[in-house]
Amino acid sequence: MALLQLVDESHPNLRRPTKPVSDFGADLQQIIDDMLETMYEVNGAGLAATQVGLDIRVAVIDVTSDHTQPLVLVNPEIIDSASEQTMEMGCLSLPGCWAAVKRAGWVKVRAQDRHGEFYEMEGEGILAEAFQHEIDHLDGILFIDKLSPLKQKMVRQRAKKALKKQQRRS
Repeated sequence: MALLQLVDESHPNLRRPTKPVSDFGADLQQIIDDMLETMYEVNGAGLAATQVGLDIRVAVIDVTSDHTQPLVLVNPEIIDSASEQTMEMGCLSLPGCWAAVKRAGWVKVRAQDRHGEFYEMEGEGILAEAFQHEIDHLDGILFIDKLSPLKQKMVRQRAKKALKKQQRRS
């Protein structure tokens, strides 16, 4: 396995819808393993392929504190949702930035697992947020797109500062 390089908001793949996956062979398996390793290494709760510069419809999620329940979503889609919640969220592609975002409080997702088998899963609370956040990434949407223009500007400024600080440490 290998750690993948995270891309920041300026990377063009973050703003493009991804391509569906049809080949579930060894290359995809390696990508999924590398995405999981990268997500855990940076202490994330989710990671979309776009965040590592790939344009395929794949995301991984694990909202447990002990990283024991990894979920692999290939070609995911939200098929139902209900209620509303507002949660503080961040994004690995906008380091150091958090903002309150309204999303559905419950969602039902249909996806394929790493071997191509279809499944459906429901989530509420943090899992519902993670599903929506990662699927948005796969559709070319960032969480800041759901904020007012003023809040977007503030988050982008914080992200630039955090990125500069991170680059100085490297």
